[in-house]
Order: sequence, then structure tokens, then C-alpha cells
Amino acid sequence: MRLIIGIVSYCWKFYIGIVFITTLLLFYPFLVFFIYTSSLKHHTFKINIIWSRIVRILCFYAVELEDVSSSNKAIAPYILCANHTSYLDIFLLYSTFPENKFLFMGKSEILSYPLLKSFFKNLNIPVFRRDRLKAAKSLIQARNEIAKGWSIVIFPEGGIPYKTPYLMEFKDGAFKLAKSAKVGILPITFKNNYHLFSDPEDFLGWAHPGLAKVVVHPFIYNEQVENTDEKELNKMTFTAINSVLPSLPTP
Repeated sequence: MRLIIGIVSYCWKFYIGIVFITTLLLFYPFLVFFIYTSSLKHHTFKINIIWSRIVRILCFYAVELEDVSSSNKAIAPYILCANHTSYLDIFLLYSTFPENKFLFMGKSEILSYPLLKSFFKNLNIPVFRRDRLKAAKSLIQARNEIAKGWSIVIFPEGGIPYKTPYLMEFKDGAFKLAKSAKVGILPITFKNNYHLFSDPEDFLGWAHPGLAKVVVHPFIYNEQVENTDEKELNKMTFTAINSVLPSLPTP
């Protein structure tokens, strides 16, 4: 039975891949035009929202957004910190949080994918983690984009954990950026994306249409960021995101 489910899930992943590539190719000329015209760059965000919504419709993904604080009001620009359990996380963000434009900071390995290279390099911010100088330049670039009104999305785990949905230790880059740019932090949790679309390399991993559950945690305001050190901000954000995830099994 598990093998049958795995085969069906893999077929679903293949379908998702076709939808993703086809829709990206359709929107790519418009994205490239706006990316290379700096005064029009902000329009790329609107295109990405439309692209995200179309993918969700074609792939039968709905989103349930839960705000755990009724008084929560994020002040843009900010650093959006989220757990990372699935490739769904990335394209769902555009249509889930369409009110404030944002860019991604992500590992430079993405530049090895030909179709995504120019799109990611010129619109988002690649991070060269093995080169301290380039990594520092990435933080400066992010701070400059924040000054222009862009929020920044960072997955502080630095990648998708081997044991999803359990969190890996957070890296400090997001919190250094928040303090240097003097902006707040919005922690969010993707509760079940790992089950809706697991790693394509996991042949027997789950994949199916359904309801993506996203939790928005209380906003960490600018003043609190300024008065809290990086390690404590890391811990606060980790605790918030982890609070609605399953507990790690005891060995």
C-alpha cells in the first residue's frame, strides 16, 4: 500500500513540476522586462502574486491563514522568518502575503538552475555562505532593499531539514539584518506543506492537493529588535515558529 501511495504521490510531484515550469515560462518574459527596468521592478511582485494564485488553482492548493494574535499588525518593511519544509513554501508566500512586497534571501546554489538563475540573481538576493565577503555584501544589499521599502524573506534554518517538520537550529543572519536595518520580525509557521509536497527526491514521500495551514505569530516590533541581542531574537523567533509544530520524538 505504501508503495502505491508513493507512486501516486510521485506522479503528483511530476504534475506540479510541469505546472511550475509551464507557468514560469509564460510569465518569464514579463518578469525579465521589469527586472531589468529598475523603475518598474516593483511590478514583478504583482506578477508573482498572479503566478502564485494560478499555480494554486491548477494544483488545488488552498491556504488557511491563522493569526494567533488578534492585535498583531506587522509594520513593513520587515524580516519575514519562516520554517522551510517544502518547495511549496516559496511560491505560496506571494499569494498568502500579497499586501507588502518582499524579496527572498536564499542560498547561492539556486544560481546553478539555468531557468531560475537570472530571475533569482536580479530580483532576489543570493547568499554565498562559504564566502564571508560575499555573504557580507548580501546583507548590505538586503539592507539597501529594505531602505527602498522591500521586506525580506529568510528561512533561518538555511535549507529544508532532513527530518521535517522538526526545526533545525536557526542561523543568525536574519537577526543581524533586522538589527542593522532596524526593522521588525514577522515569524510564520508552515504547518503541513511537507505533507502536501515532500522533497521530489524522496520517491515514497507524500504529495497531494489540499489545505496549506499557515500560522502568523505575534510581530516582533522594531523597538524590541533594537533592545534585544541577536541570540535572544533567534531564540524568540525559533520558539514562536516551533510552538505549533510537533515535538521532536524522544530517542
